[in-house]
Amino acid sequence: MGDSSASSNRVKLRDGRFLAYRERGVPKEKAKYKIILVHGFGSSKDMNFSASKELIEELKVYLLFYDRSGYGESDSNTKRSLESEVDDIVELADHLQLGPKFYLIGISMGSYPTWGCLKHIPHRLSGVAFVAPVVNYRWPSLPKKLIKKDYRRGIIKWGLRISKYAPGLLHWWVIQKLFPSTSSVLESNPVYFNSCDIEVLKRTTGFPMLTKDSLRERNVFDTLRDDIMACFGQWDFEPADLSISKESYIHIWHGKEDKVVPFQLQRCILQKQPLINYHEIPQGGHLIVHYDGICDAILRSLLLEEEQQKL
Repeated sequence: MGDSSASSNRVKLRDGRFLAYRERGVPKEKAKYKIILVHGFGSSKDMNFSASKELIEELKVYLLFYDRSGYGESDSNTKRSLESEVDDIVELADHLQLGPKFYLIGISMGSYPTWGCLKHIPHRLSGVAFVAPVVNYRWPSLPKKLIKKDYRRGIIKWGLRISKYAPGLLHWWVIQKLFPSTSSVLESNPVYFNSCDIEVLKRTTGFPMLTKDSLRERNVFDTLRDDIMACFGQWDFEPADLSISKESYIHIWHGKEDKVVPFQLQRCILQKQPLINYHEIPQGGHLIVHYDGICDAILRSLLLEEEQQKL
């Protein structure tokens, strides 16, 4: 997963919950760049962000991975919301004394806490990279014509309704009907992943929380359900509302063959926010963060392009 300096620990938050984290890269005291990585659905702080050790040392990068509430070794938050996710990031950064500003990389569903930080704590952010970010179909600026026939929108809408009014029924349905076997519903499924993604899944652990055995545990199921509700529920803003300048240093990386989040939806965001730097991977699926060379490219664009613009 990385260098031998990786370690895991926990911090206590104001409300008494514990957040688990793992550090990688150069010691933060010697780091030029400090980056918090926000993992996606069913993932954890042990996600694989395969930036090369050579580049990390060359750029003097400190990487902080953490388990979002309810994931991995972090305590669950029964009041999870977009704002609570932002608060967790701020408290973690302050506990670990990252300083007044830091970078964020939000991956897949880790994008909603990252958008939340751009809304609520923009003054704390040196720069942001989104990797295969999800899209909330409730954002008013998304063209109705584009999303009307998107089957993903219907699934999310149905899931949100059942999650709110009949969570026990949803749990039963997931265990009994969604999983034909003990394997993960997502892994190697061509409905969700393109050929490059499926190759990635052959050599990674995939989604350990999304197996039938894991989902039998109600606390695991509740974490995933609450995460979906916070991500796809009603927000008090959308990306189109944000004040983004050239100095915001925001990047979106997305695969043109992403079957989870259609690339056309990212382009809609770009139309409203043309100062975001957009990187589209022609044969990329949803798991582009695992593709060879992508993590190095993300770091170089996020950190070095900013330096060049300042010259």
